[in-house]
Amino acid sequence: MKKLLIIILVMSFCGCTLLNDSYEAEKTAEQLVSEGSEAFMNKNFKNSIESFTTLKDWYPFSKYAILAELKIADAHYELKEYEEAIFAYSDFEKLHPRNEAVPYVIYRIGLCWYNRIDTIDRNQEPIIKSLNQFKRLIDQFPDSSFAINAKKNIEKCISQLASRELYIANFYLKSENYKAALKRFEYIISNFSDTVERQIALKKISICKEKINGLEKNK
Repeated sequence: MKKLLIIILVMSFCGCTLLNDSYEAEKTAEQLVSEGSEAFMNKNFKNSIESFTTLKDWYPFSKYAILAELKIADAHYELKEYEEAIFAYSDFEKLHPRNEAVPYVIYRIGLCWYNRIDTIDRNQEPIIKSLNQFKRLIDQFPDSSFAINAKKNIEKCISQLASRELYIANFYLKSENYKAALKRFEYIISNFSDTVERQIALKKISICKEKINGLEKNK
């Protein structure tokens, strides 16, 4: 009797699972697009990713598959999952290098890196990678609607890099390592024109030279 009951329960569970799977499989590409888009609009980004991922898996040759790839990347971006977003956008560009959305994709990759920028005393890799993406966008698509904002972000990135160099130079100056500070200030002047940091560096150079000369006289 117990064995029979177990068999009935197992069959019942399997039956429900099969019915659920059958129900899910009945969803068309259009339904999945609608679900994913609605979830995205309602800021349910995880649900949106799930719907668009299902669409991409079930209907890889659908006319909506490219849209699904892009929306998955956008949803990761909105969730501030920038590493996943960078991967998704980069994958999109590799798969569809001539798609009209490529300028947008490059811009978004740049923003992902930009949003990962930490304080000036931390790793500056995100600034450099962000800068490179924005430059690439302008070089490849100068007439893109994203080019104007890319130029503004390039200026911000350059300012960030200049701030880091100034931070290091001031550290050397405070540590009385005047020769190292001088080299950093000179680097700022040579590489960061039209920045506030350059103007500060110009003033600090004279201080470094005075300190260096004073030390040499006292030898």
